[in-house]
Amino acid sequence: MKRAIMLVITAFLVALSLVGCNKVVFNSTDKTSLEGKAQQVNNSNSASKKTIALVMKTLTNPFFIEMEKGARKAENEFGINLIVKTGAKETSIEQQIAIVEELINSKVDAIVIAPGSSTDLIPVLKKAQDANIQIVNVDNKLDPTFSAKMGLKGVPFISVDNAEGAYKSAKYISDKITKPTKVAILEGIRGADNAEQRKEGALKAFKENPNLQVVDSETADWEIDEAYDVTKAMFVKHPDIGAIFCANDMMALGTIQYLDKSNHNNVLVAGFDDLDEAERAIKSGKMQVTINQQADIQGYTGVKYAYEMLGGTKQPPETIIDVKVVTSAH
Repeated sequence: MKRAIMLVITAFLVALSLVGCNKVVFNSTDKTSLEGKAQQVNNSNSASKKTIALVMKTLTNPFFIEMEKGARKAENEFGINLIVKTGAKETSIEQQIAIVEELINSKVDAIVIAPGSSTDLIPVLKKAQDANIQIVNVDNKLDPTFSAKMGLKGVPFISVDNAEGAYKSAKYISDKITKPTKVAILEGIRGADNAEQRKEGALKAFKENPNLQVVDSETADWEIDEAYDVTKAMFVKHPDIGAIFCANDMMALGTIQYLDKSNHNNVLVAGFDDLDEAERAIKSGKMQVTINQQADIQGYTGVKYAYEMLGGTKQPPETIIDVKVVTSAH
């Protein structure tokens, strides 16, 4: 009898042990299942984010680094996936075209682009638009006539008034000149809308001063090294140039390098972009003025517009950001 009782008790304890083991296994499986479900939710949330690409000319120019900073702010604010793509340099037009082709194949939701050319990017951007990708244009304006011809439409443009900014920059040095003086202009990429506008604004300012004679105007393609060489060639032809407007600060820095090396210490230099190096040149007296075109606000607004367009919001055709004149005084 006692032996029977002991067998019953032993069987009960074994059964209880197995129940306990089953409970531990259940908890472990349940935890794994929950973690898997959580990962699926996270992946789903990531997949539901809109993907917006920012395509710029280059990151060798600090102006575009500031533009990216503004775009990153918008990325965090609106909860999107931001892809940043650039060419090797500002004249890498074919590379920009290839980047847009790549983004079309990647099926991004929107492209915010600062085109190196006002015309050459239009056909591939039309292809992107046909693939239901929203397009926003920043910095350098796409040619409206060619856009219409190609069927690219509804593309908002965000930038500054480049002619006004260049006018203010050139006028600042122009107003300092009270005797007959030869002046010159270093242009950006010819045919690019912002380059043409800046040249126009500088010419307007110089022509308002009867003491000034514009003796040369050449392109240096936005590049510092080219600006050095072009400035050197200008001074070979006109060694008595007294002032130069450069359509961006990179070219202004190249000009200053030549002026330093050749001991032309009294030439007034105006720029455009408000790079840190330009501000240091202004403080040292090697440069007189530059223009802050608030690149970060352009980048932020471009991404913001693209995000809102994906939700059906129609944006204004043109948004102009204020420019700021930067001198040693302010």
